[in-house]
Amino acid sequence: MEKNKELEVVRVKMITDKKLYSEYPLTSPEAVCKFVSKELADYDREVMCVLNCSTKGQVLNMNVVSMGTIDACLVTGRELFKSAILSNAASVILVHNHPSGDYHPSREDKVITAKISAGGKLLGIDVVDHIIVAGNSGEYYSMRANGDLNELGEQLLKTGEVIAEPLVKKEHHVFRKSI
Repeated sequence: MEKNKELEVVRVKMITDKKLYSEYPLTSPEAVCKFVSKELADYDREVMCVLNCSTKGQVLNMNVVSMGTIDACLVTGRELFKSAILSNAASVILVHNHPSGDYHPSREDKVITAKISAGGKLLGIDVVDHIIVAGNSGEYYSMRANGDLNELGEQLLKTGEVIAEPLVKKEHHVFRKSI
């Protein structure tokens, strides 16, 4: 007969690292880009962040999910949604940088966005946008504004995979932040 084993009781707690301040509400891709690009400006490698939002769309906090290499960043749903769940977030905004200054989403960017969006649906956490900040160029790409977010999610749900390029070519909207 096996003796009773001792089990540890654990508790997960989120601790504030530092405070970030914005003089304006983060309600548009431009505002998010302007705010986050200050944080990402010093990185010479790709960094993925998540902005966790309340039910009213107010940004609760920001979490650096992953730091990668000069042209790639490993992101998993597990790591991405960890801070969202701990923050009791209703939605998230994904933001990552391309240190090269190229705002175009890569195939990997599209695939991970579709997977994260599908994972968010299962968790009841809406993925509002995925914004790519193009180095220090002032340009950024919003997957929501370009219609990619819905299209990619639909592809994944219908076919089980993400096709890198849409069947019908569309013109991308590139945005420049105001200085």
